[in-house]
Amino acid sequence: MARQRYEATVHGRVQGVGFRWFVRSAAARLNLVGWVANEPSGSVRVVAEGEESDIAELARVIAQGPAGASVERVAAETSGATGTFRSFEIRYGGHSGD
Repeated sequence: MARQRYEATVHGRVQGVGFRWFVRSAAARLNLVGWVANEPSGSVRVVAEGEESDIAELARVIAQGPAGASVERVAAETSGATGTFRSFEIRYGGHSGD
């Protein structure tokens, strides 16, 4: 099965509710690599790579969000994995590309 890259921007009440930790926990459970970060706009950015079925599960989980969050919209796209990442991390101070 081909590995995929998933890039998403999550809009709604997603900062200050443990969203990044929620995503990191889900990514660890699904053996995904990449990162999650708060954006200055109030959204959360997620970049993850892994097996297609695991990426699909992460997308489902992100659309729900943790208790206290209110996900209004997820703008996402998938492409082929780049193999850039070795782990899944929470980035602070916004993202800086890969």
